[in-house]
Amino acid sequence: MVLINQMPTAINSGKIDISSERLIKNLAKKLVKYLKKGDIVFLYGEMGVGKTTFVRYLINQFQINKNLKKTEVTSPTFNLLNEYLINGLNIKHYDLFRLKNKSEIKELNLFEGNRDNILLIEWPQIIEKKFCSKTIKFFFNYENNFKNRSLKIKGLKFL
Repeated sequence: MVLINQMPTAINSGKIDISSERLIKNLAKKLVKYLKKGDIVFLYGEMGVGKTTFVRYLINQFQINKNLKKTEVTSPTFNLLNEYLINGLNIKHYDLFRLKNKSEIKELNLFEGNRDNILLIEWPQIIEKKFCSKTIKFFFNYENNFKNRSLKIKGLKFL
């Protein structure tokens, strides 16, 4: 069992309960310590499972940690990308839901010159497999007939 009030030690295999916004917010607050420039995070999961909510709390926590005012964080479904500059850290939040073919990915230049950015990519299924080994993967899931939600994280390194 993974406990939300401590940093999960079995992060590569355990499920984290994110059934409430409070739990999502607490998790985002803890994870900002582990995400760094150059990280690429793929967010998998059905519509409405909490991917964008998690991103909102994550970005807002980065802002809080830098004593900045929290900004509105919305889904970039229609414009594909929202960017947030937080004291020298650029977070790019992509939503690839509307993309239909891999040529559209090339036009976005997702992986060009991103050593100074954190990429958060919702609906990454269209991206070629070669990038999947270099990413942190968040798997959001519904459980108990949509009454609960959980998250599994793969590829996040802890010091």
